[in-house]
Amino acid sequence: MPHRYFTAEIGGGQAALTGSDAHHLADVMRARPGEQVILCGPDALEYIGTVTRIEPGRVEFTVTEGYPSAAEPRAEVTLYAGYPKQGKLEEVIRHSVELGVRRVIPFFSRYCVAAPKKEDAKNERYRRIAAEASKQCGRGILPEVLMPLPDFSAVCAQFSCYDLVLFFYEGGGESLRQIFAREPGLSARRIAIVTGSEGGFAPEEAALAAGSGARTVGLGPRILRCETAPLAALTAVMTLTGNLE
Repeated sequence: MPHRYFTAEIGGGQAALTGSDAHHLADVMRARPGEQVILCGPDALEYIGTVTRIEPGRVEFTVTEGYPSAAEPRAEVTLYAGYPKQGKLEEVIRHSVELGVRRVIPFFSRYCVAAPKKEDAKNERYRRIAAEASKQCGRGILPEVLMPLPDFSAVCAQFSCYDLVLFFYEGGGESLRQIFAREPGLSARRIAIVTGSEGGFAPEEAALAAGSGARTVGLGPRILRCETAPLAALTAVMTLTGNLE
């Protein structure tokens, strides 16, 4: 199978790779003119790229007409993840990208054990992890990993951007299956998933989420770890929207 790369420099039948991806293709994979790769642009289309020119730090291609990526879910899902401790966010990002998330937005909340520290450097690493996972699982876009939000009120302020916000609360709530059974049109819309950190959510945060338009839902009678809950929630949403078939 051809190697997969992401680039914003694509259009008009031409494309190019620069930086580390160009180095990987030219120097590690030792590509030559005439070889083909899969190129993914910011439009969620895939292209077959044929190498035409290789120079230091840059590889150029001619490309076929773009075609929709079969790996991209119809639902555009954003994961708001309570910031966990001890590097667990890396695991959440890697596996959520494999499951089809469009973007991951960490946040700090009242009961977070972790505290902000060198977030710019961490975000660079998180983006690399997302890119590696995207290539490995055949995604057609490069999911975003945004800088963490400072508190839960900043999370709730963004709820109006979505057609459905699912607030997964350890105190339980509506049946996720029944929500999607009653509203099948949600399967191809913008959905936000909100899960907590190790300490869960304070009652006032749960009230704020509901008051901001979120649907409060549960994940069954068992208490899931903070790195397990977002993946369980994302898997359930992808299943109920028909994106794991």
